[in-house]
Amino acid sequence: MCQDLVGSFKLSYYNEYKSYLRFDCSMNVQNLVNKKKKAFIGMTAPPGYVPGLGRGATGFTTRSDIGPARDATDISDERHKNFSKGKAAQERPPEEDDDEDLNESNYDEFAGYGGSLFVGGPYDKEDEEADIVYDNIDKRMDERRKIKREERLKEEIKRYRMEKPKIQQQFEDIKRDLGTMSADDWAAIPEVTNMTRTKKNKNTRAERFTPVPDSLIERVAYQHGHNSYVDGGTSTVVSGTATQYGLKTPAPGELDLLQIGVAKNSMLGVKLDQASDSRTGQSVVDPKGYLTDLNSITPRNLGDVGDIKKARLLLQSVTNTNPKHPPGWIASARLEEVTGKLQQARNIIVKACEICPNSEDVWIEAARLQPPEMAKSIIAKAVRHLPQSVKIWDKATQLEDDTTAKRRVLRKALENIPNSVKLWKDAVELEEPSDARILLGRAVECCPNSVELWLALAKLETYENARKVLNKARQKIPTDRKIWINAARLEEANGNKEMVHKIIERAVQSLKANMVEINRDLWLKEAEECDVAGSITTCQAIVRTIISFGVEQEDRKHTWIEDAESFTANRAFNAARAVYAYTLTVFPTKKSIWQRAAFFEKNNGSIEQYENLLQRAVTYCPKAEVLWLMRAKSKWLAGNVPEARAILNAAFQANPNSEEIWIAAITLESKNNEHERARKLLQKARETAGTARVWMKSARLEWCLGNLDGALHTISVGVQKYPEFHKFYLMKGQIEIQRGNKDKARATYDLGIKRCPNSIPLWTSLATLETEDNNITKARSILEKARVKNPHNDELWVHAIRLEVKAGNNNVAQALLARALQTCPKSGRLWSECIFMSPRPTRKTKSVDALKNCDNDANTVLAVANLFWSERKNAKAKQWFIKAVKLDPDLGDTWATYYKFTCLHGSEEEVQSLIKKCLQADPHHGEYWCKTRKAIENWEKDANVELMLKMCAKSLPDLR
Repeated sequence: MCQDLVGSFKLSYYNEYKSYLRFDCSMNVQNLVNKKKKAFIGMTAPPGYVPGLGRGATGFTTRSDIGPARDATDISDERHKNFSKGKAAQERPPEEDDDEDLNESNYDEFAGYGGSLFVGGPYDKEDEEADIVYDNIDKRMDERRKIKREERLKEEIKRYRMEKPKIQQQFEDIKRDLGTMSADDWAAIPEVTNMTRTKKNKNTRAERFTPVPDSLIERVAYQHGHNSYVDGGTSTVVSGTATQYGLKTPAPGELDLLQIGVAKNSMLGVKLDQASDSRTGQSVVDPKGYLTDLNSITPRNLGDVGDIKKARLLLQSVTNTNPKHPPGWIASARLEEVTGKLQQARNIIVKACEICPNSEDVWIEAARLQPPEMAKSIIAKAVRHLPQSVKIWDKATQLEDDTTAKRRVLRKALENIPNSVKLWKDAVELEEPSDARILLGRAVECCPNSVELWLALAKLETYENARKVLNKARQKIPTDRKIWINAARLEEANGNKEMVHKIIERAVQSLKANMVEINRDLWLKEAEECDVAGSITTCQAIVRTIISFGVEQEDRKHTWIEDAESFTANRAFNAARAVYAYTLTVFPTKKSIWQRAAFFEKNNGSIEQYENLLQRAVTYCPKAEVLWLMRAKSKWLAGNVPEARAILNAAFQANPNSEEIWIAAITLESKNNEHERARKLLQKARETAGTARVWMKSARLEWCLGNLDGALHTISVGVQKYPEFHKFYLMKGQIEIQRGNKDKARATYDLGIKRCPNSIPLWTSLATLETEDNNITKARSILEKARVKNPHNDELWVHAIRLEVKAGNNNVAQALLARALQTCPKSGRLWSECIFMSPRPTRKTKSVDALKNCDNDANTVLAVANLFWSERKNAKAKQWFIKAVKLDPDLGDTWATYYKFTCLHGSEEEVQSLIKKCLQADPHHGEYWCKTRKAIENWEKDANVELMLKMCAKSLPDLR
């Protein structure tokens, strides 16, 4: 027994050892075979892999790359994803996380351990609810300041990209210049060669192919008995022979194409039969599907004939499987109509009328396909089958040409369908007013729930009868607001304006009692319609009654102003005026609302309404200087100077020692040639409210009147009182230049710069003075000092660039411009200079870059308009001029350039319209506008905006 066990053990051990040796030998042979083959050969590279990245040989990223071939500290974008973790680490479940660090060094008194102590504990329903609550809290906290956080992140990324731009951005200008290369330049570029001289191990064995001999192809074709190549009439085939006309003779074993077509038709029939339900016999083909497919079938060429045949077979199967389905018959008839077989289409639809006599669509289609004479007989049959169909009676009316016949058909239709509102409307439209009133009386009896019929009857009745009709309508339809509104309009039209507001209030109460929701937007829309229709009192009553519905108390002011602006945009001025009137009754002491209402009346109302509103405004807001000044200016522009003086006197009493009112009174007297009165007022103003602006106005008046010594004395006293007011130094320097004392002017500017280093006009005036004396180097140093003091001011950069251009240093100017755009990338003035300093072929590209950086800047839009004007694209230039004046109506240079363009390329009406819009805008800013308006020789004309517009247009430089 023991020997047997030992023998069996030895035998099993020998077999296992033998199998091990066999396996070991096979592994050694396999290793020898694959010794030269690397494990990664033929495998795809992992995501984000860049050759040489591990040893520090990083390259640059192209559009086809997705790897992070950039510095480790670089901010990633869509193309540089975070591939720091491998795929296995990403797919590893959370249960396989590394052991937690529960050391005391990882413990915090407030937050506890860095990891979770209870990660291995049970997770019950309470834990799940707690996680949901904390997740909601985290989401809510994340929503706070989300917009600001995202904007801050965008700004940081943008600033980072400006400091460290991508290689793609660095080569952007060079790539853009490739557009100017000619075909010869492109052909002269040498081909790229491989200079690495690296040997690549290619598996050339897999790329070797052995061509198959033609004899083998022919033998296989004969054996299988078919050929997939069809001769087009000009070439031969492998099997068979071709005649001189391109006709192919079938070779042995080849199938006939006609037989293939018959087989395909048979298969199509089998599929159509399978599409029907074997138990019920009804089609399961989607009717919408084949009707939609039918609309796309049009036999334009011979290739569409097969599609038409397929559609015909499909529709034939539909009508056979479900003959009571009207859309199938209609689709079949329309298919034949599309293919030009009109008679066959008529036969199909006639058969459809016999099979589906209760389908109004089939009868209407049959009438459409038949001639007018036959169509009437078909509609007559349809009426006998379907006397209650409104569509069929409507079609019968359309087939009649005579009005009398149409009336007869409609009356017959109303006998069968007396509750059809559409038939009653059609019948009323064909009648005279007297007969229409009778018909409408009968119509409202048959259709008492039709609001339109009641309102139409009320319009045709007299005042007393109309009131009775509307009262009956309110009883029949107590939930419709239009009946009440028309009743109010009826009272207004007949002079009972006192009843209008009562009717609207009763309407709201009645609708509430009948559980009708008061929709504020719909009621305000009705008010707008009443305004357009001329029912002003009704419009105002609706606004006063409805405007407070559904508005929170803290949102009233904001919501009502939005309503007024919406009405103004839709040109419902009376509705907007009613909104402002109601708002002012609720907020009578709000200066901003009075000011908005005043501007509304100024732009859309009459002078009387404007002045009455301002009179009420200063009564409720006597401390609002703006309202007093608007009222005084209105009287002054109207030519009533004494009234303007009286208003300013009242303003003085309400606002003693007000600088704005003093200056307004001085301006009023000086513009009306009352110079002595203006001097006395200025003297009194210096004694009571001696501000720097008052002293400046005093000096300017003396300067304008030619008293230069008096002006300099006033400025000297003003400088002692207000040494940091920069306009004193500007005026004194200009006066000294006018007197010919440039050295004194230079000393004045130097003193002003020391005391007011942030005053840009002082720096530019001094630089301009040095430029006029041909001291370019000194002017350049002055502007450099100014930029050191004020590094982010675009006006200084513009003056420096123009100085270099004037000196002929275009390369230096281009370098300055590049630095300026880096310092002030949102400056419209710099971008406008950049556009016109570029060569003509690249100006469009620069304009695109300018619009990307500051598309809402009026200077940029004006530069684009001038660019189109210089290229003689007047239509586009006009559009951009309009956009520029809308963006910043206070920029006078835009109005002057637009005026110059319109005078050359527009009509007289357009010029007058432009002048009117400029008068309404009353611009005050702009480089050339301010030079023209503030010139001493124009001091008596600066109030005339039209004259200033024309003078500024003449002073504009020519297009570059």
